[in-house]
Amino acid sequence: MDETVAEYIRRTVLKIPKDEIKTMLQKWGFLSEAQLQTLNFHQIKDNISQEVVQLCGSNLLLQKGEHMLENSADIKQAAVLDIIYNHIYQNKRMWSVYQMKKSGEELDYFDITDFKKKFKGILRPALKNVTITFKEYEDNAIWIRVAWGTPYKKPNQYKPSYVVYHSQTPYVFISASVLKSNLPLLCQALIVASNYHDIREMELRSHSLNSLKDIVFKRYSQNFQTYSPKPLQGGNVEPESADIRIVQENRSEKERIRRLNQDVFGDGPQPKLEFAQYRLETMFKSDPKMGVLDKKEPFRCLVKFSSPHLLESLKSLAPLGMADAPLSPLLTCIPHKARNYFKIREKKGLFPESFVSP
Repeated sequence: MDETVAEYIRRTVLKIPKDEIKTMLQKWGFLSEAQLQTLNFHQIKDNISQEVVQLCGSNLLLQKGEHMLENSADIKQAAVLDIIYNHIYQNKRMWSVYQMKKSGEELDYFDITDFKKKFKGILRPALKNVTITFKEYEDNAIWIRVAWGTPYKKPNQYKPSYVVYHSQTPYVFISASVLKSNLPLLCQALIVASNYHDIREMELRSHSLNSLKDIVFKRYSQNFQTYSPKPLQGGNVEPESADIRIVQENRSEKERIRRLNQDVFGDGPQPKLEFAQYRLETMFKSDPKMGVLDKKEPFRCLVKFSSPHLLESLKSLAPLGMADAPLSPLLTCIPHKARNYFKIREKKGLFPESFVSP
């Protein structure tokens, strides 16, 4: 087995939590159950990784009919193990959403063999040295791993790009490598292989790949109708503890906030996004007599909201009394517009002027 392959397998095993190594190796399927039984999973991970590498390169001859097969891992098999790891720990990467478009409304029959052939046919002639690995999952998701090289350099297996494409949909999820110069070529390979004519980035990014899918596939709870006020149910109120008018007023306000929140966020859990970014390019407005700004130039700044679960945090602001209800459309439109990167300009820009707070 090549030393580069052996080292890559060893490092991949080291990334896996100790109590999950056996399960992930079973999903990989390269080592037999008998070989896995010889591994001691109770020792330190470094020793486990060394034993796995030794088994992968043991050059055992396996009988299969009249043919003898060599049991030695190559880079394609090592790449499959890497895809399995990244599929399970997909939240360790930042994913961007891309949308493809057709010139018409025609629907093509999807052929996975044809897709792979066309995809490779774009990348390999352009780069010569490139490792392309595919793995299909039950939810019609095709995981693609691309390790980039050049006509003069071998592929860098430690900085690959990961692509998740759901067949029969126009959406692609990409976790790109550091080499952004390869992104146009990757996009070209995707539209050719999937029989589309154009592709664009949707300005929607997150570590949670499943949440991005929930947003673009509309798989989360959304309410778009306006709820009519319902009569409040009477309760037992003790006049001695509080003025009954104040109690009823508080209940009415809580009910109003609940209805407004439900209108905007729905009843179910929100997709998980970690941030929303707003680039302001609005005009600075002040009294001309003050002379604060002589030149009429856009006022530029960047505002970023961050949270482990931004949409759930926004959903809780009004009920907790930390913000007025309803919240600004700039915050609540994130899942509906399927984006968390915004540019805010004057009325002729992306949003009407009423969207911009004074």
